[in-house]
Amino acid sequence: MQLTELSRYGINGIVATSIHFAVLTFNLQFLKMNSAALASALGAIVGITISFLGSRYFVFKSTGERVASQFLKFSGMYGAIALLHGVVLAVWSDCNGLDYRIGFIAATVLQVTLSFLGNKFLVFRA
Repeated sequence: MQLTELSRYGINGIVATSIHFAVLTFNLQFLKMNSAALASALGAIVGITISFLGSRYFVFKSTGERVASQFLKFSGMYGAIALLHGVVLAVWSDCNGLDYRIGFIAATVLQVTLSFLGNKFLVFRA
């Protein structure tokens, strides 16, 4: 694993996660959505799109695979990770009434680990 690749992954992840969190917060605070899990799912769609573009063109640049093929693998993997993220947030916030921001952080730690491994070895492998 190259330090440059890991650094770029971190930058891409911070941008995508920040956008995901901004949409989540907007949905809860301004649109007054009642479910943190649903608000997060909508944010995940935007964050996943940003993450794919950053992963393809900024993080894992050494791949020559077609965009459509990578997007299908990426969206399938991230769809599963987003569902897991939503379940963690639903249990944390919706079921237990705990602060959605802390639940978001816990779910994101799990997401980051799974997504790096999946991207490195399944989606953007050289």
